Amino acid sequence: MTSPHSTASPIGLIGLGLMGGAFASRLLRGGFEVVGADIDATRREAFIAQGGKSTGSAADVFRSCVRVILSLPSHREVAQVIAAAGDALQTGHLVIDTTTGDPEHTAGLAGELATRGIIYLDATISGNSAQVREGAAVVMVGGDADAYAASGDLLAKLGGASFYTGGSGNGARMKLVTNLVLGLNRAALAEGLALGEAIGLAPELTLRVMRRSPAYSRVMDIKGEKMIHSEFSPDARLSQHLKDVRLMLEMGERSGLPMTLTTAHRSILERADAAGLGALDNSALIQVLRGLTPKEERS
Repeated sequence: MTSPHSTASPIGLIGLGLMGGAFASRLLRGGFEVVGADIDATRREAFIAQGGKSTGSAADVFRSCVRVILSLPSHREVAQVIAAAGDALQTGHLVIDTTTGDPEHTAGLAGELATRGIIYLDATISGNSAQVREGAAVVMVGGDADAYAASGDLLAKLGGASFYTGGSGNGARMKLVTNLVLGLNRAALAEGLALGEAIGLAPELTLRVMRRSPAYSRVMDIKGEKMIHSEFSPDARLSQHLKDVRLMLEMGERSGLPMTLTTAHRSILERADAAGLGALDNSALIQVLRGLTPKEERS
């Protein structure tokens, strides 16, 4: 197995969806050789078109690469990939998991892999796929401090800044905390725009005024235009944020912390998901706050 610090060593990437595809683009443009795997043939083809090398399975990625990045929907898929890798996952591997999952599961997995001589970092991402491509995302890493320090070349491609958050699971915990605030910012923007529309204010003017007012947040620049034009091609899917919100509430319940705002946010997202908006961008929650569903929009 090639040294993990060799510049000639290929980087493994398991999961080539919105975020994984953005990681691939950054790594390939940065001069890395990338070996990727995904169950979706269309994603594999797009990855090959970027210059990546697609392989048949996650196990094949581990056979080819010492350092492997995971970009998967949840900790459940992470567990499935680790189990499916079998003996291909060996002492000396470094797994950098960007998946937003249950922090308790993340910490447990890190402990299990450590007994096999495998280093596991939970390296969650604050930012959507477009921000990753621009180098504007933030990486929050939990796990072994020395492995974090040695992974600076990769972390610099995953985000424009990285923070070491402490032991295993803390990267996942920090991601949920930051996503809580981000999601509530997005929901507040959506409700404000919906109210403005309902009382006859021009949406473009409302957004422009809010951007110059003390109410400003960066989410207005990222999601405002999507909301006022009802253009919901996904940078980050609504269903994924609903998954995160449920994890936040579980974490709050374990901590004994009442989370009134996040509970209300979950209700909005669940209504949106039930209305068939889950695969759209998370800015589509404004449709629920407008009182619209896809069926009503067609009538």
